[in-house]
Amino acid sequence: MTSHSLGAAAAGTWRLGDLTVNRIGFGAMRLTQNGAAFSNERTPHDRDRAVAVLRRAVELGVNHIDTAAFYFSPLRSANELINRALGPYPDDLVITTKVGPGRGPSGDWLDWARPEQLRGQVQENIRQLGRDHLDVVNLRMNGPAPIGDRFAALAELREEGLVRHLGLSNVWPEQIAEARAIAPVVCVQNRYGIGERRPDSQEVLRICAELGIAFVPFYAIAGAGRESGATAAEHEALLDVARAHDASPAQVRLAWTLQQGPHVLAIPGTGDPAHLEANVAAGTLRLTDDEMRRLTALGQPAGHGHP
Repeated sequence: MTSHSLGAAAAGTWRLGDLTVNRIGFGAMRLTQNGAAFSNERTPHDRDRAVAVLRRAVELGVNHIDTAAFYFSPLRSANELINRALGPYPDDLVITTKVGPGRGPSGDWLDWARPEQLRGQVQENIRQLGRDHLDVVNLRMNGPAPIGDRFAALAELREEGLVRHLGLSNVWPEQIAEARAIAPVVCVQNRYGIGERRPDSQEVLRICAELGIAFVPFYAIAGAGRESGATAAEHEALLDVARAHDASPAQVRLAWTLQQGPHVLAIPGTGDPAHLEANVAAGTLRLTDDEMRRLTALGQPAGHGHP
């Protein structure tokens, strides 16, 4: 499967508030490293290749890019790469950032940002991206703690015009409800993929569908590999489906993700131009109902606690 004649528009569109995006987007985390975002083991990618991948993504119709100021390695910053590659930005490009985790200049992880520190994180993203406001800011959480104080701090920045829309990352149903009582939520980013689903995954998927909120899975391709990327070993059932469509396992994983509902967006990340082309092409892949059932059965919800 190699066709990407329709580009990122092949899978359709969804709205993040008043912003329309193609459902196939791009995640910037892997542009800066070959290792884990939440790890100190980082190997920088080639800067020129990363810039080329970003520009090619936009050429292919990608108009939704997910990033964060804490996506950086000793020599690379995802936001800096985006700014260099794509500025001045196309009018239809939507850049989603996230705040919450903190990192020092050397990359060491700090305590999660307190409500009063979120303004500085938002301003840092604005500075790095060379913008006067952020399209969407996701509050990244680290467990089932109350979300109200932090989300209220971001809601103030939204009222000031520094942020256009708000979303959530790594959250549970009760946190979605708590946040929505404070300000509108346009997207939810949670771990979700074949064989990599939390016990509450289907409930969150349903809640988002009913409320018109975009559900944006991370690890959709990596699965159990998480930040390290997809593992070499794939289940035979997944390989069978891939062979039937002349597609790669990664393309099948993306297709399965997108077919969870019209409100589901994909943000696969890569620093490899060939992988980018293949990811965008996955938007044309349609799996049968039987194939969807077989793939869904591969993994029960992962774990029963909060990460």
